[in-house]
Amino acid sequence: MTEYFDQLETRSPEARAAALARALPLQIARAQALPGYQGALADVEAAQITTPCDLARLPVLRKSDMGRAQAGKPPFGGLTTHSAPLMAHIFQSPGPIYEPGGVTHDWWRMGRFLHACGIGAGDIVQNCFSYHLVPAGMIFENGARAVGAAVLPAGTGQTELQARAAHDVGVTAYAGTPDYLKVILDKAADMGLPLKITKAAVGGGALFPSLRAEYAARGITCLQCYATADLGNIAYESAAQEGMIVDEAVIVEIVTPGTGNPVAPGEVGEVVVTTLNPDYPLIRFATGDLSAVMEGPSPCGRTNMRIRGWMGRADQTTKIKGMFVRPEQVAALVARHDSITRARVIASREGESDVMTVRIEALGGEADHYAGSVTETLKLRGRIEIVPPGSLPNDGKVIEDLRSYD
Repeated sequence: MTEYFDQLETRSPEARAAALARALPLQIARAQALPGYQGALADVEAAQITTPCDLARLPVLRKSDMGRAQAGKPPFGGLTTHSAPLMAHIFQSPGPIYEPGGVTHDWWRMGRFLHACGIGAGDIVQNCFSYHLVPAGMIFENGARAVGAAVLPAGTGQTELQARAAHDVGVTAYAGTPDYLKVILDKAADMGLPLKITKAAVGGGALFPSLRAEYAARGITCLQCYATADLGNIAYESAAQEGMIVDEAVIVEIVTPGTGNPVAPGEVGEVVVTTLNPDYPLIRFATGDLSAVMEGPSPCGRTNMRIRGWMGRADQTTKIKGMFVRPEQVAALVARHDSITRARVIASREGESDVMTVRIEALGGEADHYAGSVTETLKLRGRIEIVPPGSLPNDGKVIEDLRSYD
């Protein structure tokens, strides 16, 4: 019999709608009191916003809006109910964009996902998400505390030390990007170190079916979540592995990309999220990610709406090795060198790892000449190929994703 994180997961649609009708007007009113929302929500009657359909009348909040707001009122742009000194953590994501963080029970709502993974008291979680500036490490740390698991705060890199620690400590669960677990497992095998990992909670990149199957063959159940630095957990897989179940404290809409208009049921569109977090009331925050709603409840018994998971970006922004690469970064690379006429970033896979190739149109020159600029502007190392001017397709793309998500 399935044990659920709490009773909210199995509510009837009527009970969930009634709870939302009470909570949503309060959250809208909370946002209206903040400097960052006063213009956008000035004419809204909070008491009349009680359903996701009502939300569709409100403007969409985008990263670009957040960046402008933070520039005028640092660090959070007047979008939080507490000032920066009263927050437990302050994080920086590329942009830069600053996000608040809390340490109260399941503040990021990641405990619900870890519980669905079977992680709880008695487990030791090797948390391989970064603790440096970005919130991913603390998001999963907070979730592990919510389910009573111990944490090995491993962060990223130093694979040999990670493998040794996993063996010595007796780690039973992994949290991190999907492909880095394989790196640790392979390193441990090379070192002759048996590991006890049987559960994996992954995010920050696509979990490819072949990789999930490889983990299953090694006795590890691997489930994925969909989360962002701004919102925390949005949706998560359960043991049923049929779509992703929307978290109980967010409202997800699927809209036509670049608009706030909901798509027809089942159609692919941009994910827009409203969070009920009272500390950080993001209203209709556009993630830039694509997904679609799935019909019916999950076979696991959880009754909230399901989405099909991450299906790409509404713009050309692409996640490679757990990091977003954006068109403006490619433009910055081109602007650095007079010799470059155009550039194109290509995301592909080799085995179970992401590969980034940067094709640069230039009159001669060696790839090494551009290596430093590529790393500095794209924040990742990748292969560099020099091609003659006019070689790249004239299709408007500066980022191309060749990876298969089937």
